[in-house]
Amino acid sequence: MPTINLPNPDRSITPYGLTGDPIPFVKFKATDFPRIAYSAAHVVADPLAVNDPWLTPAIDWDTTLKFRHRMWDLGLGVAEAMDTAQRGMGLTWTEAQELIRRSQAEAKTRDDSLIAYGAGTDHLAPGPDVTIDDIIRAYDEQVGFVEAQGGRVILMASRALAAAAKSPDDYARVYGHVLSQVKQPVIMHWLGEMFDPALEGYWGDADHDKAMDVCLDVIAANADKVDGIKISLLSAEKEIAMRCRLPASVKMYTGDDFNYAELIAGDDQGYSHALLGIFDAIAPAASAGLAALGRGNTNEFFDILEPTVPLSRHIFAAPTRFYKTGVVFLAYLNGLQDHFAMIGGQQSTRSLQHLSELFRLADKARVLADPELAIARMKQVLAVHGVSA
Repeated sequence: MPTINLPNPDRSITPYGLTGDPIPFVKFKATDFPRIAYSAAHVVADPLAVNDPWLTPAIDWDTTLKFRHRMWDLGLGVAEAMDTAQRGMGLTWTEAQELIRRSQAEAKTRDDSLIAYGAGTDHLAPGPDVTIDDIIRAYDEQVGFVEAQGGRVILMASRALAAAAKSPDDYARVYGHVLSQVKQPVIMHWLGEMFDPALEGYWGDADHDKAMDVCLDVIAANADKVDGIKISLLSAEKEIAMRCRLPASVKMYTGDDFNYAELIAGDDQGYSHALLGIFDAIAPAASAGLAALGRGNTNEFFDILEPTVPLSRHIFAAPTRFYKTGVVFLAYLNGLQDHFAMIGGQQSTRSLQHLSELFRLADKARVLADPELAIARMKQVLAVHGVSA
């Protein structure tokens, strides 16, 4: 098997021999899967644009949209304009609108394109003068835009609401208004503070169990307008506890990039569907695993997906908000884009040691599609950092 010299935490550099047998790219239909599975897809930066990368996003639209078609070919849905796409972390509402318009146009060219779009308040900067009415208007604007394009809404958490809310009643007021106006049931998203520190105390309490009570009350009061909820708290126990308390008509979409395999497989009390950022990085494995589960082969499902969990835990390691760098790095290693550049210059948020361990774990997870290409590209990254591979 091929080898590459990689750095170790003790600063030594030693050969690493690849062992993974890459999981092949096999097309599936969403109907082959027993769970609904969305991949929160990233955007591909345009490294040749004349811009200030930290200030002005530049997007390679052709490659970005091609990536969406790849997800659909694998039977996965696309969760568009979410935090994996650097929404609110480099991608502004202006660019998000263009992304939504373009993705919806692409989705209309196929009969198998499951897609939903993030709508939030990120065009409204949090501040002491921001009122609850301002937040409601901001949500109405974004939800209205998505629905005007013919799209389905993923109702994102609001930094402005987290800053302005004085009590759980403010959350109930905002969500009650927004949900009463939507044209079709939405997927709500409770994004934890490990992904975005500005969202600490969401639902009016820093205690997740107490916050969950508030969220469940909102869902129960508006159950006919809620298709499901994605929670991203990186806690299987909290997700299962909430899943058991949801109204029968409301789905749980796991956002737990640490424990997704067991949560999707489920137990005697139920299971979770999926809306995951890690599915961007491990799409062929996710697709193959779900297809195995659809065939009733739970052992094969775990054989495929369990080796990806250490990789996911590494990509989403603290500071978790920097996980997008690992997602894009793996896309680069796999030849899905020609460069390792990100909007906002976020390719710099992870160290060479982090990227080297990601390479090892990706090999062990069998998600390096072409090992020789991955080695060649890893060598280029190592060279930029002064390491001879």
